[in-house]
Amino acid sequence: MLLRVRVTLPDRPGALGQVARTLGVSGADIVQVVVLERLGGRAVDDFTVVWPGAARVERLLAGLAAIPGVRVDGVWRAIGAPTTTGQDAELLAHVAANPADGVATLVDAAPGLLAADWAVAAVVPLDWASRTGGGGATVAHASWRAPVPPPLPEVTPLRARSATAPDGTHYAVAPFGRAGLVLVVARGHTDPLVAAAFHATEVDRLAQLVRAGAVILGDRLDLVGAPAVTA
Repeated sequence: MLLRVRVTLPDRPGALGQVARTLGVSGADIVQVVVLERLGGRAVDDFTVVWPGAARVERLLAGLAAIPGVRVDGVWRAIGAPTTTGQDAELLAHVAANPADGVATLVDAAPGLLAADWAVAAVVPLDWASRTGGGGATVAHASWRAPVPPPLPEVTPLRARSATAPDGTHYAVAPFGRAGLVLVVARGHTDPLVAAAFHATEVDRLAQLVRAGAVILGDRLDLVGAPAVTA
């Protein structure tokens, strides 16, 4: 299976090589490495690896934990092949080519781009600010793996952000900037795998996609309806 492994490690020569060697010895075949952050002598890296389905993930975690200065932030299943920012432009081209299904296209593609489990386009009511907890959001479109009904975090149409629910589900939320429409992407966990929270770079990527999509779709966003499904 395809796994995403997020580690925080010392930003010094040789540290990345130690992690890569440990992944290889544990049985993981590295197919992509993405540097999410380099700050204060530390780096946050995402490794996408092919992992033998019969192998125990505990062996991988133990090997990484044994490297001085390395912390495992999360290990979770990834959907599809590793993605790059070049695929963002391709996605937006699809949205522009078929704007009638633009929101659905963004929702369906978001989990694969961000190594998430599912996504929804939620409509936040105009009176959201006066509601306790910002509730009342309804689902306009859900990706194929979304639960029914999809559990949503407190969503507001103001800014992109990440959040974590009490059950450990991680969310990234980005507003379209009109019609109360918000894109919500979720990443859960399945024992013994524990997903990492959405990093700031992932939230920024989602926000950029949503902003670009909003520019392409324009007034069509005002026509996005919400069926009678309340989360």
